[in-house]
Amino acid sequence: MSPSQPGSSIERDVIEALIKFGLILVLLIWCFQIIRPFFMPVLWGAILAVALYPLHLGFSRRLGDKPKLSATLITLIALAILLLPTFFVASAMISGASDVAQQLETEAFEVPPPTPKVQQWPVIGERAYEAWQQASHNLERFLTTHAESIKQYLTSVLQTFGGVLSTVALFTFSILISGVFLATGPACGKGIQLMADRLTGHAGSPLPVLAARTVRSVAQGVLGVAFIQAMAAGVGMALMGVPFTGLWTLLILILAIAQLPPILVLAPVIAYVFSVSSGLPAILFTVWSILVSASDGLLKPLLLGKGLNIPTLVILLGAIGGMMMSGIIGLFVGAVVLAVGYTLLEAWLTGEGLQAQSVEKSDKERVNE
Repeated sequence: MSPSQPGSSIERDVIEALIKFGLILVLLIWCFQIIRPFFMPVLWGAILAVALYPLHLGFSRRLGDKPKLSATLITLIALAILLLPTFFVASAMISGASDVAQQLETEAFEVPPPTPKVQQWPVIGERAYEAWQQASHNLERFLTTHAESIKQYLTSVLQTFGGVLSTVALFTFSILISGVFLATGPACGKGIQLMADRLTGHAGSPLPVLAARTVRSVAQGVLGVAFIQAMAAGVGMALMGVPFTGLWTLLILILAIAQLPPILVLAPVIAYVFSVSSGLPAILFTVWSILVSASDGLLKPLLLGKGLNIPTLVILLGAIGGMMMSGIIGLFVGAVVLAVGYTLLEAWLTGEGLQAQSVEKSDKERVNE
């Protein structure tokens, strides 16, 4: 054997290893590019499935141990909660726009004169009153004078409406994905457990259980509380006839997930209510708004935590960062993912309780959790 042969063999091995590594890397990048458009909806679907899994198990037992039927019913209920309000709001907007267009064509559309209370609106009161007054006196001249501004406003409204529909479509897809995960819960749990065991290097890793607990805690204590606050505020605004109630409700939901008080949105709404109404209804709405904004102080201790201590800053950064990265759906996903990452990092750094949890829990309990 010549002296050059061992070196040549090593070179061939290194080149072959690099080629294999390059091919695997190209395949992984290619696969990621293919699934990237579905990454956030699928991730949100997985979060929903983890949060709803205890409910799914109880529902399945009541149905006679039929997990697929339970997953189907939960999926249909979630779709109804999402799509029915969207359908009614979209139908009302389209119907209203159609009526206005027909009245404009027949010149039967008239703008009623503003009330003096409009001038009392904060910040925009005087300008709104003046523009409203011009439109009520001579609508055609008003439309001609402000044609460019109206065009920009309508374009913005249509873009916003399109964005809302796109978000609803993503949430619909996520709910369907969550239904699949619920129906195949044990198999998914085993796959995640095998991955965690491979990453940690020992069997029975408790990290999946810790991650599931964190997901449920944040989903209930942050997203659940935010949803309750937004819906309660929306009901109050709808009863008072506040314009664009859906938009204000969405803003309150975003603020609540970002751990900011809903009163930031409700304060100007309260000012508007007092400008168009007076007496007991306005006072009751003010009291209701204050209670809604302060309700997280009561609800979060009941729903958030349960042995987990996640700093508010982590939730705030996750919600804002997720929204900046992926829009509305990222608002939900970001808060949960960053909370899970923080919890797992803390558990890994401290190493406290991991082995104890691993010994205490059986494989069946771990899959269920």
